[in-house]
Formats: sequence, structure tokens, C-alpha cells
Amino acid sequence: MDDGLVKHVGGCHCGRVKFEVQAPADIEAIECNCSICSKSGFLHLIVPKSRFVLIQGDEVLTTYTFNTGVAKHRFCKVCGVKSFYIPRSNPDGYSINVRCLESAGISSIRIKPFDGKNWENHMQELVHRSKVDSKHTD
Repeated sequence: MDDGLVKHVGGCHCGRVKFEVQAPADIEAIECNCSICSKSGFLHLIVPKSRFVLIQGDEVLTTYTFNTGVAKHRFCKVCGVKSFYIPRSNPDGYSINVRCLESAGISSIRIKPFDGKNWENHMQELVHRSKVDSKHTD
């Protein structure tokens, strides 16, 4: 495991989807005000694909896309929870819903607002977050 990272466990409401993600214990979560994030209450933790492992539930996941179709929103077909997805800003990584992580291993959560309503003007604030050597993968 990379220095300074801990293993977080998360999943959907019904428990059919479970995953592990390596991230800092002190999490910087991004709160986006775009149409889908604000309606679902998603708090983003963007990580490289190498730090995410789907443990179970691939067979109950369904994918929703809209607009450009780049983002792959993955929902549990049973309970409807989106615990992670492939974001348009970082298609080489995953965005984890911090609200779907178990509290063990989390020391603190700091929430940073992001203006997703004006995504095109602000996307550069996010594009580096899935890079392994980025200090912003927290």
C-alpha cells in the first residue's frame, strides 16, 4: 500500500456492492453542485483506478450516462445507490462516494465545494486527481 494511505471499505445500501479503496485517513471530499451530484448528495473522493477494487456486486451494477457519455455512473440495481463511478473529469480513475465508506479508517473529512454547474469553466480543478503521484488524490 502507498505511504500514507489506508484501506477504506465501502458499498451500496443493500450490501450487494462492496469495494475497497486506498486513500488517506484524512479525506478531502469534493461537493459538486451539478445536476446529478446535487440531487444525489454525492461527495467525491477521486482516486486512480489502481487504488480501487470492486470486491463484489458487478452483476447488480447498471450504468447511466448522459450529456457527453464519458462519465459512467454505476448504480446498484437493487437499492439504487451510486457508491462509485467513472468521472468525466478523470476517466482513468474512480470517484468514490465518501458517504458510502465505512467510518473505520476515516480520521477526518474536509468538504471542498466545486462549481459543477459551470463544469467547463472549472474542470481543470479536478483533472489531476486520478494521477498516482498527485498530492490531490486525497
